[in-house]
Amino acid sequence: MDIIQSDVTVTPPSHSHALSPLTHLSHPPLSSFTTALAPLNGQHLRLRHPSNTRVGWIGTGVMGRSMCAHLIKAGYTLTVFNRTLLRPSLLSTWGPLAQSPSPSPPIPMSSSPSSGFPLTSVTSPRPHHWGPPRPSPWWSLVDMTTSDPSLASEISAAASAKNCHSIDAPVSGGDRGAKNGTLAIFAGGDEGVIHRLNPLFALMGKVNYMGAPGKGQFAKLANQITIASTMVGLVEGIVYAYKAGLNVELYLNAISAGAAGSKSLDLYGARILKRDFEAGFYVNHFVKDLGICLKECQNMGLALPGLALAQQLYLSLKAHGEGNLGTQALILALERLNNVSLENMASQNTALSLVNDLCV
Repeated sequence: MDIIQSDVTVTPPSHSHALSPLTHLSHPPLSSFTTALAPLNGQHLRLRHPSNTRVGWIGTGVMGRSMCAHLIKAGYTLTVFNRTLLRPSLLSTWGPLAQSPSPSPPIPMSSSPSSGFPLTSVTSPRPHHWGPPRPSPWWSLVDMTTSDPSLASEISAAASAKNCHSIDAPVSGGDRGAKNGTLAIFAGGDEGVIHRLNPLFALMGKVNYMGAPGKGQFAKLANQITIASTMVGLVEGIVYAYKAGLNVELYLNAISAGAAGSKSLDLYGARILKRDFEAGFYVNHFVKDLGICLKECQNMGLALPGLALAQQLYLSLKAHGEGNLGTQALILALERLNNVSLENMASQNTALSLVNDLCV
């Protein structure tokens, strides 16, 4: 994999020492992001202060950019990798861009659209100018994408063979959780290492220790199964309420305080009514995650028909060229199935709001 080095660096405002390079990876689109944590100048891994921690970060998309920004604002120096240069350049809002790289950047890694952190990330060739030292017990690789639990276990074993640590720590909470630093983080691996990494995790959300390597991924997949069924119920309820002649906005406000209230309703109810399908989490990525869930179900001998149905509905969005929309776009699939459109309702609500404003 070719690594193309750019001419800028993202650093925290408070740092004035030699800085890490912002680089550009030449490879297919990233599904998410992965981080690498390494000791600074061989110091023991005490991740309680930016002075003893070097961070390498891959992926600054919808969620990765905000998560990365939390670390920069906390004072950490980051080497940032991304498929394109534009997105990581936006991080200059929170820190200056240096014009030359540090002579000893953190460990470079790679990613892929199907898995956050494939085995090639551990063994891939690196250009001679990076010159990374040998892995050590003070290094930790943290995979925050969603991928196969078996892959997380393999990476952990490969990392142990190289005398370092690997943690699978996928997240949930969407773009808002990333921006607000309130993500749920599902961590699998050495509990002591996860504890030492907690000062970094705490900047992005709440870390939950799930067990041995791969258990973080299992927890995230169970999370995706729950979200999938919840989203189906949410949009079906909206379509039913609309067809029954209810004011859907009033209906959603009413159920939010009852047993039907959910985080999905809080995050996506208003967006659906406004026809706001901007991605907090892409349909394409959700289809990938649900596919992994179904494969794991087959391995376990589990029958989860609700999961299978949800994946088929999301696949229909992808088939209609809507894979880059957010998961709340599921309403479009239900509208097509029932030959209805809430778009007219959105226009009526806008008109009513204008009338109310004029009356006031």
